[in-house]
Amino acid sequence: MVLAATWDASAAAVLLIGVAALTGQLTVGWTNDLVDRDRDVRAGRRDKPLATGALDVTVVRTSVAVALVGTVAASLSLGARPGTLHLALVAAGWAYDLGLKRTVLSWLPYAVCFGGLPVVVSLAVRDEPAALWTVAAGALLGTGAHLVNAVPDLEDDRLTGVRGLPHRLGARRSLDAATVLLLMGTVVTVAVPGEGLDAVGVTALVACGVLLLVGRLTPGRGSFRAVLGIALVDVVALLLRS
Repeated sequence: MVLAATWDASAAAVLLIGVAALTGQLTVGWTNDLVDRDRDVRAGRRDKPLATGALDVTVVRTSVAVALVGTVAASLSLGARPGTLHLALVAAGWAYDLGLKRTVLSWLPYAVCFGGLPVVVSLAVRDEPAALWTVAAGALLGTGAHLVNAVPDLEDDRLTGVRGLPHRLGARRSLDAATVLLLMGTVVTVAVPGEGLDAVGVTALVACGVLLLVGRLTPGRGSFRAVLGIALVDVVALLLRS
């Protein structure tokens, strides 16, 4: 929604994009909880209502179905091209839920979805594909986000047989790889669109450098928080430079 607004989309288009994105993410998130229910029970996850029995499976399945109807309706209301592409991105999220997250290709749906989203918005608002640099920046951001997001749950995942890319790399190397990918995304975002660095680009690079240094010097979860900070800088820079 924010990206659409920065591209001067109409209020109706912003609303439809928001509804399509929200309902699509709900179908992916709820499907993931359904698929992981038994695994979460074995891992003793108290933060998962399905695993604790606080939420009935039938309720979640019904919610997925309702959200899917909303996703299809809102997506196709954007137009045939952006709508079809958005539904393909949602399908990539389901592919992650249904098996890819247990493989070395666990990063791929994140790269596809984050990289494809600017294209959906551009097709819906401008009736033309997004610039390639936004796709590249989005894909780098998505892959880095996947590595960071998986780190807190690595041990629980290993106990239940999940062996995605972050699990094969381990926590330390996942954070290192995420840092590199996110910094690459920063460089793409601030250096490619214009004719050199402007104030936004310089500020973004300095902020990322400071976060990287702080993360390396701070014990405990400092690196994890620093990578999250770099991801946030990338998102803000992408919105400002789009």
